[in-house]
Amino acid sequence: MTLVQAIILGIVQGLTEFIPVSSSGHLVLVPHFLGWQFTKEQAFIFDVLVQWGTLLSVFIYFWQDLTAIARAFVQGIFQRKPLVDPDAKMGWYLIVATVPAVVFGLLGKDLIEHAFASAKMTGYFLFLTAILLVVAELAGQRSRSMEEITWLDSLLIGFSQVLALLPGVSRSGATIAGGMTQHLDRSAAARFSFLMSVPVMLGAGVLAFKDLAELPTLNDFLLPLLVGFLAALISGYIAIRWLIAYLSKHSLYLFAVYCTVLGLLVLFLD
Repeated sequence: MTLVQAIILGIVQGLTEFIPVSSSGHLVLVPHFLGWQFTKEQAFIFDVLVQWGTLLSVFIYFWQDLTAIARAFVQGIFQRKPLVDPDAKMGWYLIVATVPAVVFGLLGKDLIEHAFASAKMTGYFLFLTAILLVVAELAGQRSRSMEEITWLDSLLIGFSQVLALLPGVSRSGATIAGGMTQHLDRSAAARFSFLMSVPVMLGAGVLAFKDLAELPTLNDFLLPLLVGFLAALISGYIAIRWLIAYLSKHSLYLFAVYCTVLGLLVLFLD
C-alpha cells in the first residue's frame, strides 16, 4: 500500500464513517474499481485500524459529553448509585447498545472478513442501507430527544448496529435509522449513533492489533497506517460537524438515493 493510497482510503473512511453511506462499503469498492490489490489480511486490518482516526474525531467533537458520561459513570459505581445521574445512565445505555455487535462480531469474524472481499455483495448491502434510511423517515415520528432514550431503545439500536458488520451497510445509517424508528429526532439519533461508535471501534481496533503484530510486512505497513489514520481523523471531524448540522433541517432521503445509485453502479460495472 502506497502513501497516496493510504491518504485516499483514509479520507474515504473519515467522510463515510459518519455520513450514512457505508464506510466499509466504500473501502471495498474504491480499491476494487481503482485496481488496487491488497492482501485480505492487510485490507481488513487497515480498514479497522484507520477507524481509530475517526474514533479520535468523535473524542474531539464530543469531548465534553464523553468526559461527563465517564465521570458520572465511575462516580455512580463508587457511590453505589449507578443509575441516579443522567450521564451515568447514558454510559450504561452505550454499553447495552454495544453488546449485540460485540457478540455477533466475535462469532462471525471469518464470515465478515469473507464478505469484505466481495464487491458484488457490497452492492446488494448498499440497497439494504437505502431501505433502512427510507423506513426510518417513513416510520419515525421524530418526537423524542436524546434525554428520553430508554434501555429498550439502546438495545434495539444496538441490534441495528449488528447489520453494519457487513460491508455496504452503513453503521451510522443503521443506528440512526434504529434511533429514528424509536421516534428519536434526527439529531438525537445521530448523536447517540456517534457516541455508541466509541466502544465498538475501540474494541475492533484492539482485536485488529493482534493480527497487525502477526503481519510479516509489518514495518512496511506502519507508515501507510499512520497516514491513513491522520487523513481519517481530519475528514471524520469535518463529516461529524456537517452531518449534525445537515440533519437538523434535512431528511435522510438524499443518502438513500446515493446508496441506491451506487449499489446499481456496482452491480452493473462488476
